[in-house]
Amino acid sequence: MPQRNDPVESPTAGGLDRRALDYTASIDYDRRLYTYDIAQSIAHARMLAKQGIISTNDAEGIVAGLEEIRGEIERGEFPFRQELEDVHMNIEARLREKVGEAAGRLHTGRSRNDQVATDMRLFTMDACDGAVAAVRRLQSALLDLAEANREVVIPGYTHLQRAQPVLLAHHLLAYFEMLERDAERFADCRRRGDVLPLGSGALAGVPYPVDREFLARELGFSRLADNSIDAVADRDFVVEFIAAAAACLMHLSRLAEEIVLWSSAEFGFVRLPEDFATGSSIMPQKRNPDVAELARARSGRVYGHLVAVLTVLKGLPLAYNRDLQEDKPALFDTVDTLLPTLDVFAAMLPSLRVDAERAAGAAADPSILATDLADYLVRKGLSFREAHRAVADLVRYADSQGKRLSGLALEEYRRFSPLFDDDALRLDVQAALAARDVPGGTSPRQVAAALKRARQRLASNA
Repeated sequence: MPQRNDPVESPTAGGLDRRALDYTASIDYDRRLYTYDIAQSIAHARMLAKQGIISTNDAEGIVAGLEEIRGEIERGEFPFRQELEDVHMNIEARLREKVGEAAGRLHTGRSRNDQVATDMRLFTMDACDGAVAAVRRLQSALLDLAEANREVVIPGYTHLQRAQPVLLAHHLLAYFEMLERDAERFADCRRRGDVLPLGSGALAGVPYPVDREFLARELGFSRLADNSIDAVADRDFVVEFIAAAAACLMHLSRLAEEIVLWSSAEFGFVRLPEDFATGSSIMPQKRNPDVAELARARSGRVYGHLVAVLTVLKGLPLAYNRDLQEDKPALFDTVDTLLPTLDVFAAMLPSLRVDAERAAGAAADPSILATDLADYLVRKGLSFREAHRAVADLVRYADSQGKRLSGLALEEYRRFSPLFDDDALRLDVQAALAARDVPGGTSPRQVAAALKRARQRLASNA
């Protein structure tokens, strides 16, 4: 079998203008792919030797050289060179300096097109694993906060108007469910990303008897790309990861917004710990929810990356185009935004101080029991629509009198329905909570069961 020994040339060999070189080089950001690039090069060298495409001696020298290079990069000693354009060419050039002519044989049977596609898939698979682990840590922190405050009652809101009383733990479990869907999305992304492109060459496959199954086993892929053109052109897995991250950060942004609201004097349901809040440059009393505010803002940054990558892909003819170089900054920054946000929330939530008395006071607003009054009339035989109308009229009457519902006499209640009796005046928040004893409801019994199930789900996913 003939062996290739092409020199590693600088992109400037054809007279590329320095400004063009600076514009097209990707080494400043794709160097972070080095660990994946070296791993796949080691697997590729071993496969080439196994198949008799290169000699065993050459393969052993290549592998040893690559392992030395990995050590240099990890120690910060590697001489990255801008004129070599990207991480692949930098490593290959350094390999030539270490092992000489044998380095030129490493690229036999592969192209930078399938090489970078493989690197990116390996990176994204690891990012998915990291995201799932970080989501699980945040879910655990949510459960810690919920269990520590399982009897705290807050107003539930619709349209940011007090609606019905709920347990704080029930409210926090809503975010647990959101994060569960996020974890599932990252797991789905990993499953679809788990496809080996290597062996596809530039776009048409390679004219060597490569063993792609061996490469898949060595690199931890579960299956091979079935179409060489799609293998080098596909970046769906990048889109999926960023989309999953955007959804996850959207959920965190909603939680951040509630932390901002709840920590304000107007709500006062929680107090931020000093190590997760900042002061004001001129107002000494301030404790600003900067972590939550930044998380709220950074979700928008990831939305922008999603739109950017979709826009890059939407007009590309098959197969590889240099436009695909732009997938890396978007993906890398998404990972660098998502994981720290998940981690800082997981650290912050357990240290939030909940003001149970202030929350209960807000939930004790008598108007928050209006729906329970309507349900009371339904149990007395009135249709719900008639009951709703009667209670709505009762609320308007109380407002016109400048009174709360709890300040009305039974005779005033009966102006709007003769079905009201003394027990209607004894409706309270605890009765309203206990009445919602259905799966998924906010009754103490249901919430205790939900917390237990959530812990079990976390344990089963550990």
